[in-house]
Amino acid sequence: MHFLSPVLENYIQSNSEDEPKILQELTRETHLKILRPRMLTGHFQGRVLSMLSKIIAPKNILEIGTYTGYSAICLAEGMQPDGQLHTIDINEELQDIQRKYFDKSGYGSQISQHTGDAKSIIPKLDITFDLVFIDAEKKDYPEYFELVLEKTRPGSVILSDNVLWSGKVVEPVDKKDKVTPILLNYNKILKEDKRVETVLLPVRDGLTLTRVL
Repeated sequence: MHFLSPVLENYIQSNSEDEPKILQELTRETHLKILRPRMLTGHFQGRVLSMLSKIIAPKNILEIGTYTGYSAICLAEGMQPDGQLHTIDINEELQDIQRKYFDKSGYGSQISQHTGDAKSIIPKLDITFDLVFIDAEKKDYPEYFELVLEKTRPGSVILSDNVLWSGKVVEPVDKKDKVTPILLNYNKILKEDKRVETVLLPVRDGLTLTRVL
């Protein structure tokens, strides 16, 4: 579902910061070589992530769901000079393209790749994160949220992607649809949990901005 007309989307993008050249290159290579290129964060949302990271100026960032590394590079743009970004993805076949562009971006030495189930990896990270980006298995969002809360501090920000799920969150739920009910519950959790404050932004497929209290 497009929440805005293509004309308006193009206007918004053209009046936002330009997409860095390296991310244009990563987009092209992803479309040429990798399955499901629509999973890319993309120009507009990438600039939103970059801007939020620059405002927060995090020292430690956690990303759950790397894909080919586009969003990680965007988040790294706002990281402190001595900061570290830890990114987790279950698909080991994407490691090489991730590392190629992390190193080309200039942030390579500050980005650590983890491969495997995020639910097993997160508890092993002895780090307090200032910024977290959740963009992996939707069915696991509630568990990711609980796990990352334990790794944050008051003032930390948690971003959750795809929370509008192509508009399915406001449509009758198909009985065979296992994901939408989970996202409906997740959005309710974020709204009602007294440990955080939340605003849901209609950016691309929905981006929730959650601040830890």
